[in-house]
Amino acid sequence: MKWLAFLLLPLFFGSCASDQAVRNQAEEMHRELEPAILADQELVAYLESMGDRIVASARELSAAKKGPKAHFKEDTSWMFSTERFHLVSSDQLNAFTTGGSHMYVYTQLLASCATEDELAAVMAHEFAHVYCRHVHKGMNRQYMTLGTAAALGVAGYAAGGEEHGDEYMGYGLALGMLAGNFLSLGFTRQDEAEADRWGFEFYARAGWDPARFGDFFQSLIDKGYDTESDTFSDHPTLASRVQAAQAQAAKLPAEAAQWRREPVAGKSMFAAMKARAVAMTAANGDKAKAQAKLLLRSVPSCLLPNDTKEQKDAQAQLRAAEQRARAQP
Repeated sequence: MKWLAFLLLPLFFGSCASDQAVRNQAEEMHRELEPAILADQELVAYLESMGDRIVASARELSAAKKGPKAHFKEDTSWMFSTERFHLVSSDQLNAFTTGGSHMYVYTQLLASCATEDELAAVMAHEFAHVYCRHVHKGMNRQYMTLGTAAALGVAGYAAGGEEHGDEYMGYGLALGMLAGNFLSLGFTRQDEAEADRWGFEFYARAGWDPARFGDFFQSLIDKGYDTESDTFSDHPTLASRVQAAQAQAAKLPAEAAQWRREPVAGKSMFAAMKARAVAMTAANGDKAKAQAKLLLRSVPSCLLPNDTKEQKDAQAQLRAAEQRARAQP
């Protein structure tokens, strides 16, 4: 087993992320998050129904050869046949994708959305990160982290000796990759703007009200979250995202009126889904493993211009765990 870690080093330092590499990493991360996923059939069916509409509209655009160049670099069929939409138990306001076949919607996000349009806009934005292959860019940055993880594995083997070397090497690799992967999930300002742009297209073509795409961002502004310049932020300002959505809606062709469909859930059903999610979160609190909760808190915000104190604290905990692993003799 010792030779494996040494062979991994040049792979990590010299490779570029492929679809398969991103999808494999996404599956590893999904296993870590599974304890926090709510398995309630009604909630699962609801999110999947919304997700199916978003994916279907994206598939049509892809078939029409519309999208950024990165979308067409490899086969795209997997994006439209394997995507799953999960509701995860967390009081953090967030949603994210790991670039593979899984998207995670936090229960606090669902509870905070006033309408299905707001939730659909966030979900369409997240799927756009997959469509545009934004995680691939982040994963290329991760190869340095992965190289460090391999080095941790080598150190673990040395510490464990012949008797425990394989076991300790596994610990080193797992910890280094786990911390690095979750701390590298953030996207650039350009990625976020591009995801808004294509997410709007998916959302509008899937039948939700184009004029409502920016509503959730506006609600965050109303709550005081857009207080700083975007100069030192990875995200565009919330105000600029609302303005961009309004401009995009104004430029829609006349045929866009024919895209409109009824929401998956009416007002009363949507309110019931929100209440159900809140109740399930409370019931699931003790079942979700501490590690899954920590990882969910650590994911950089895909909604707010800057990470919250809770997110930064969780990220610091992951970094501390990685540093402790490096310090092991």
